[in-house]
Amino acid sequence: MASLGVHGLLVLLGLWLCTKLFLRFWRRGASTTRLSGPPSPSRFLGVMRHLSLAADSSEIYEEWAARYGPAYEIPAELGRRKIILTDPKAVTHFYSSERSIYVRPENDRLFVDKIFGRGVLWAEGDTHKRQRKALTPAFSNAAIRRLTAVFYDSAYKMKSHWDAILDSVPSRDGAVIEVQEWMNRIALDSIGIAGFSHDFHYIDGQKSAVTAAFEALQVIETSLFSTIIFILSFTFPILLSVPTERMRLFWALRASLDIIAQRLLANTRREKEAGVAEELTDKSVIGLLLKAEMSGTELHMTQEEVTAQMSILLLAGYETTSVSLTWALVELARHPKMQDKLRKDLSRFSTDPTWDQLVAELPYLDATVLEVLRLHPPIGETLREATHDDIIPLGTPIVTPSGETVWSIVIGKGTSVVAPIRCINRSEALWGSDAKEFKPERWFADITTQAKELQGHRHLLTFHDGPRTCLGKAFALAEFKAALSVLIRNFVFEFLDGPDTKIEKHVSIVPRPKVAGQNGAKVPLKVTRVE
Repeated sequence: MASLGVHGLLVLLGLWLCTKLFLRFWRRGASTTRLSGPPSPSRFLGVMRHLSLAADSSEIYEEWAARYGPAYEIPAELGRRKIILTDPKAVTHFYSSERSIYVRPENDRLFVDKIFGRGVLWAEGDTHKRQRKALTPAFSNAAIRRLTAVFYDSAYKMKSHWDAILDSVPSRDGAVIEVQEWMNRIALDSIGIAGFSHDFHYIDGQKSAVTAAFEALQVIETSLFSTIIFILSFTFPILLSVPTERMRLFWALRASLDIIAQRLLANTRREKEAGVAEELTDKSVIGLLLKAEMSGTELHMTQEEVTAQMSILLLAGYETTSVSLTWALVELARHPKMQDKLRKDLSRFSTDPTWDQLVAELPYLDATVLEVLRLHPPIGETLREATHDDIIPLGTPIVTPSGETVWSIVIGKGTSVVAPIRCINRSEALWGSDAKEFKPERWFADITTQAKELQGHRHLLTFHDGPRTCLGKAFALAEFKAALSVLIRNFVFEFLDGPDTKIEKHVSIVPRPKVAGQNGAKVPLKVTRVE
C-alpha cells in the first residue's frame, strides 16, 4: 500500500466513492423520512470521529435522543446519514426484521470477511440460517448442562494459581493481581475445551500466536490516524490494507486463528476415523462443524465456512466472557456490600451449584450478572442497512424538522439504521433515574414499563435480538455464573486506591475496562482469601 503513494491512494478512493455514489443512487428506493438530529462538525467524518473518541458514546446517543426524540438521524462519514433508534417498539421491529430487511452493510461484511472470515457473523439470509442451524445443537440446554463441569474446572485451575500467589506473600494483606489477564485465560481455556476439545493451557501460562495477538491488542493505544482509517474502512474497504499497527495485529490474529482451526479440525478427523471419543466429539461445536463439512444435506458447510466458524466462536467466546467477568469484578470491588451479599447468597450451597441451580436458585448471582450485562454490553451497537423499503412503527411519536408529528418512519432501501445497544441498556428514559448505577436489586423489583417493552433477553439487548440473537447466550451465561461463583466464594476483591478508582475505556477487539494510568487494558486488584 505504501508503494501507491498518497496520490495513488486518493485516486483509488475517488474511484471507489464515485462507484458507491452511483450504485447508491441507482439502487435507491423510497425516500427515507427526514428526521431531526445533530449538526455535522465535519464534512469528511460527520459525527463519527466525535463518537469514536468519546469516553462513553452511549451518553452522547442518549443526549441526542432526549433532544431530538427516540428516532433521529446523525451525519456520518462523507455526507452519509444514519437513522438512530432508541424507541422500544421501533427497536423490536428492527431486530425482528433482520434477515428479511435489515442486513449488515456490504462494506461491513467485507470488513468481517477480511478479519474473521465467512462464518455466521458474516453470513446473511439463507446462508446465515443454514450455518446457524448446523451449530444450534452445540448450544442447547442439554449441551450446556454437560459443559458446566468444564467451566468449573477452568475456574478451579485458576484458583490454584492464585492460592500459590497468596501463599508466596508474607503478610495476610493479600496480593495485587491483574485480574483482566486471568479472566482472559479462563475464557480462552474454557471455550477451547468446551467447544473444540482443545486445551490452550493459557491458565498455566502457555503462550501461542493467538494469545500473543490477543495480548498485543490489549496494550496498544489507538492513534488518531488508526481511528480515522478504521472509520473510513467501512466505506472504503481498500483501507483495510493500510498497515496500521492495529490492522497488523488483526491480520496476525486472523492468521493464527485459521491455523489453530485447521489443526483442530485435522485432529478431530483423525480421532473420528480412529473411533476415539466419538460420542463427545459428535456433540461438540467442532464435531458438528466436521459433520456439516462432510454432510451432503442442506446443512453442508465448505471448509472455508467451517474454519471461519471456529475462528469466530473462539474469538467471541474469549472476548465477551473475559470482558464481562472483568467488569463484574470491577463493579463488585466498587461495591463491597454487594460483593458480601453475593458471597452470602452463594454460601447457601456447600458444593458447586449445578447448572439448574445456577439458572434458577441463585437470585442475587442472577441479578448481579444481569446488571453487569446491562451496564457493560461487550458490543455497543448494531448497524444494519435496509435491503427493501420499510415502515418502522414508533411507540412514542416524534416531530420531524417540517413540524409534522408522526407515529412511524419510512426507511428507504439502502438506508443505514443503528440500534445503540449500550445507550438503550443504560437509558434513563427506559430504566429510570438510577439507570447509570450498578444496582442488582433493580431485578427484584418491577423494572420500568418502558424497559419491559424491550424484547431482548430479560429486556436487555446485550445478546442482540431477533433471528440473529446470540447463539452462545446460554453457554456464556453458564460460564459467567460458574466462574464468578468460584471467584466470589473464595476471594475478596478491592481496589488499591479505594472504591472510587477511576476506570477508563481501552479499545481492543471490543472495549475493555482499564484502571486509569495503566499501560493497556489492566485492572489490578487487591485479592485476599475469604476467611
